Amino acid sequence: MTINHVIENVSVNKSFGGWHKQYSHQSATLNCTMKFAIYLPPKISSGEKVPVLYWLSGLTCTDENFMQKSGAQRIAAELGIAIVAPDTSPRGEQVANDDGYDLGQGAGFYVNATQAPWNRHYQMYDYVVNELPQLIEATFPVSEQRAISGHSMGGHGALTIGMLNPERYSSMSAFSPICNPINAPWGKKAFTAYLGKDKANWLNHDASELMRRAKQFIPAKVDQGGEDDFLTEQLQPETLEAAAVASGYPLSLFIRDGYDHSYYFISSFIEDHLRFHAEHLNK
Repeated sequence: MTINHVIENVSVNKSFGGWHKQYSHQSATLNCTMKFAIYLPPKISSGEKVPVLYWLSGLTCTDENFMQKSGAQRIAAELGIAIVAPDTSPRGEQVANDDGYDLGQGAGFYVNATQAPWNRHYQMYDYVVNELPQLIEATFPVSEQRAISGHSMGGHGALTIGMLNPERYSSMSAFSPICNPINAPWGKKAFTAYLGKDKANWLNHDASELMRRAKQFIPAKVDQGGEDDFLTEQLQPETLEAAAVASGYPLSLFIRDGYDHSYYFISSFIEDHLRFHAEHLNK
């Protein structure tokens, strides 16, 4: 597939000596116009290329939520890391949608849909793994060093993409990830729609299943709020922990007492995650 490197700048904001920028572009993978945000640390002014952390957001989010609410720019500026936040799904009047918040636009689940009508646009796995990094690396002063992180649905995406592509990422992390979507209501609904009813096709998009049978490892860090309303039914971190024990996966999982599913939680621990990724990006 030929990647179109034409992008349009939507906004620019200076932040901690660096720059937050939002762009739109025509995605060949998703067959629609997409937006993404990028934070470029002040280190790029010296002519150095910097590594990139890809951030995948959760249900109903866009590229804006993390950049506006996480407070990540201060630490990213210090560490010399760029952050790229794509949207969570294809968008547009011609793009298939659903009345529910947990399917369709805003809920791409970072998989390649095989079922109509979703398969025309919902190829988020290929977009995140291939098209977007090619665009970023061709356009901005960044290196090919990458890490990946995300929240909730995006935590599911970060962990599964990281484990399916261990050669592409130095490390992976997640806040409140959907750890076992094949056994969670959100995952069952989305996977049935996007991937079909044959559950054998779901296994490669389940972090617990992938971690249980993993042969190649990259460092993994997960934070989960102990007062998260979705903890028991939707997120199920105990399945991921059991899978890591079974395969010997290098997973650090923390249950944070009193914290919920919100960006108050993410902003409280994002510094830990950025320093974790910096340690591995710099090796």
